[in-house]
Amino acid sequence: MKHFLVVLLLFLLMQEKGFLLQVKAGDGFVRTRGIHFMLNNGPYYANGFNAYWLMYVASDPSQRSKVSAAFREASSHGLTVARTWAFNDGGYRALQYAPGAYNEQTFKGLDFVVAEARRYGIKLILSLANNYESFGGKKQYVDWARSRGQYLSSDDDFFRNSVVKGYYKNHIRTVLNRYNTFTGILYMNDPTIMAWELMNEPRCTSDPSGRTIQAWIMEMASYVKSIDRNHLLEAGLEGFYGQSTPQRTHLNPGLNIGTDFVANNRVPGIDFATVHSYPDIWLSSSNDQSQVSFMNQWLDAHFQDAQYMLGKPVMVAEFGKSWKDSGFSNYERDALFNDVYFKVYSSAKHGGPAAGALFWQLLTEGLDSFRDGYEIVLSQSPSTANVIAQQSYKLRLIQKIFTRMLNIKRWKRARAARGQWIDRNKGRHIGN
Repeated sequence: MKHFLVVLLLFLLMQEKGFLLQVKAGDGFVRTRGIHFMLNNGPYYANGFNAYWLMYVASDPSQRSKVSAAFREASSHGLTVARTWAFNDGGYRALQYAPGAYNEQTFKGLDFVVAEARRYGIKLILSLANNYESFGGKKQYVDWARSRGQYLSSDDDFFRNSVVKGYYKNHIRTVLNRYNTFTGILYMNDPTIMAWELMNEPRCTSDPSGRTIQAWIMEMASYVKSIDRNHLLEAGLEGFYGQSTPQRTHLNPGLNIGTDFVANNRVPGIDFATVHSYPDIWLSSSNDQSQVSFMNQWLDAHFQDAQYMLGKPVMVAEFGKSWKDSGFSNYERDALFNDVYFKVYSSAKHGGPAAGALFWQLLTEGLDSFRDGYEIVLSQSPSTANVIAQQSYKLRLIQKIFTRMLNIKRWKRARAARGQWIDRNKGRHIGN
């Protein structure tokens, strides 16, 4: 009889709650299901930002209040995901000052960033290396190998040389296994981290065929997943098309950098796709109308390909407009943000793969040395801050609606299962 009573109790609880079936709390890790992100058994959409400087600033304890302020301001505008660097190779305040040798003070800065993000309910995308020379990048890795007797002719040997790849794998292993001195949680076990990123904007111009980058992504994605199955992984791509989709290469803004949006993101260990959008840089000689037209086609194509060719979610991981652009106005920047946000919202509303966009870049007051033209200080840019907050609200609303729909489906399945169970057991003696 006890089994029947359990089923009856569950049914009565569902009736009491109306259509809303209580979902298991979940473990807090963002995951994927087809073309969607999922969090705690419900759909996940995120409005977000880039703030590459977080670890660098937090490595100085006297400056950590600025990191806290940035997260606080972001959270108050509904921003829920931040992309930042988990690297600083060589140079001032280096995280890794030599292969396998780490600055504990800088690592504690990253610990603080993760802890504060957790405090403010913000997920993190942590990038593990840079294509460019700032903060060391692939050049620093190649220079380290050269200093130890490796003959390397190009910085692109980062992707090919076994010694360099060994240095990079060691960095992956070190970061993923880091014990956070503030939270007491290993990074690889912390749901505050949404995803790892293999590299910020990987490029290999010495091999425009794309084979080098493809092999590197396959090797490194497999390595990351061999250590950490909890977290998502993305490659850090800008979205340029390659040889796997010749019908799409005309969309590239005159750049052939050895990456392939479709082939690279088809790698099994890559969980979601990314696209960057900088028409003001890529098409700097074009007028604003041409740049907006390009951006719309660029995003449409990548959202379509994420859905129909990759079957994976996609995020606009970088976009923005610089006040250094000729004829800049806040109105134009707000219009560009609205255009990107509308594309994401439209895709999300119709059940598409786009789950969010991360503007470049968020600053807070007192960080003037990090201004690059694209910075947004929310307290100083009220119109843009309002556009950002509106998008956060709209994505949050979509998330609530889809969660409700999903719970209705779960309740219907549970009700159908209950009916089948009752039908099967009619007339049978139940119990001991």
